[in-house]
Amino acid sequence: MPQTVCSGTMFTTPSGFSPHLACAEPGEEEEEEAPQESPGPAACLTDGPPFTSASLETLIQNLVPTADYYPEKAYVFTLLLSARLFIPPSELLSRVCELCIKQQQLDQSPLDTVKVRKFGPKILQLLTEWTETFPSDFRDEKMVGHLKDIIRRIAPCDEAYWKTLNQMLQKLNQRLALMSQGEESFFKVSLNASSISDKLVAFKTKPPPIQKDILSICNDPYMLAQQLTHVELEHLSHIGPEEFVQAFVQKDPLDGTQQPSFSEQKKTSNLEAYVRWFNRLCYLVATEICMPAKKKQRATVIEFFIDVARECFNIGNFNSLMAIISGMNMTPVSRLKKTWSKTKTAKYFILEHQMDPTGNFYNYRTALRGAAHRSQTANSNREKIVIPFFSLLIKDIYFLNEGCANRLPNGHVNFEKFMELARQVGEFMTWKQVECPFEEDRAILLYLHTAPIFSEDGLYLASYESESPENQVEKDRWKALRSNVLAKT
Repeated sequence: MPQTVCSGTMFTTPSGFSPHLACAEPGEEEEEEAPQESPGPAACLTDGPPFTSASLETLIQNLVPTADYYPEKAYVFTLLLSARLFIPPSELLSRVCELCIKQQQLDQSPLDTVKVRKFGPKILQLLTEWTETFPSDFRDEKMVGHLKDIIRRIAPCDEAYWKTLNQMLQKLNQRLALMSQGEESFFKVSLNASSISDKLVAFKTKPPPIQKDILSICNDPYMLAQQLTHVELEHLSHIGPEEFVQAFVQKDPLDGTQQPSFSEQKKTSNLEAYVRWFNRLCYLVATEICMPAKKKQRATVIEFFIDVARECFNIGNFNSLMAIISGMNMTPVSRLKKTWSKTKTAKYFILEHQMDPTGNFYNYRTALRGAAHRSQTANSNREKIVIPFFSLLIKDIYFLNEGCANRLPNGHVNFEKFMELARQVGEFMTWKQVECPFEEDRAILLYLHTAPIFSEDGLYLASYESESPENQVEKDRWKALRSNVLAKT
């Protein structure tokens, strides 16, 4: 069914986290673990981290490169992703720069040229990773100011650092411009997407269609599945990893204060736009099924979408697959018994079984693991496609966040929780980088984004006009809906 973002009511069972996570129960006391100030804290992330919790200061210290040390990439991603729950990114970068200045004595004159030349490439690498992975952080002018300041301090030892900085900033600005264009295009699409007036179906005999239907635009299930994959990957490409964290900003359990939300930026707009797309596709499927006047036509549309869903499954596009199944499971569609009796449903039941929520979506998770394995060993972009059922991914992250405290009773950051968070988000980031291998069909894409759709009441009206109400509850609802529409006219 259609989904909402970050609503606890859409989540039923916790899932998706490591059985070894330190999830503090209310009143549970834990022994204070001495933070390990090892020179390479994340060197063992793949084999088992040297610590599962530490103070925020210790974690930041271990993020700072030196002439002889650079943190593992997985550690960098984990801390840059999760630290924003405690301090703004600008403050984190400020602390990193302060530690660099202190450790490398960058405020002294003259500088130790040999030492700084060893340190310079490492701090540039850290800043490059930051700008590439979390570019939206640098919409804040303070971030760019800190970046320029640290380069200004090391540039006397090698003027090439300025060139590297300029290249970094050029790429960053290009990325931010593309992100802004994407956000604006999604906004325009949402304005253009319209709803069919409910009064169109408030008649015993339906008027001739005033709009095109999906089969007149595309009657090839594989082609439509390809175009749906285009839409999905386009949405995914605009979702930054930080949106998963900022969607669940909560109060600090230690002092009850609200953690910074950094509301001056559109922190979860792309994530929300993606969920709106899922809902739109659900309603589009239901609208296309309920619109035809004859049950044979409705049965044809149902069978078409079953084939589209099957092709989505084969491609690895599980989000569109679930949206299509959800649309066909909406009550205005599922109640059309005479229509369904004319439909070949064997393939539909197989697909429905794959997305069955039983066992916390066990069948789907098995299929997702298969698609992920195929992606890892793939030789073409076609085989690399993995588009997860997005609302379930959000659900998993929600329960990881709610089920495990950000801080332990001793005040340490629960770093093991954030390593699991980074694993889940990092996997998603890998999948979203795949370039869509299918050729675009502008007519189909335009239809998917702008074709009018029924509201929920409109769907019920169309459904009742197609197949009469069967009980008193349905009759009363039909009468009320018709009265409301006629009153508006």
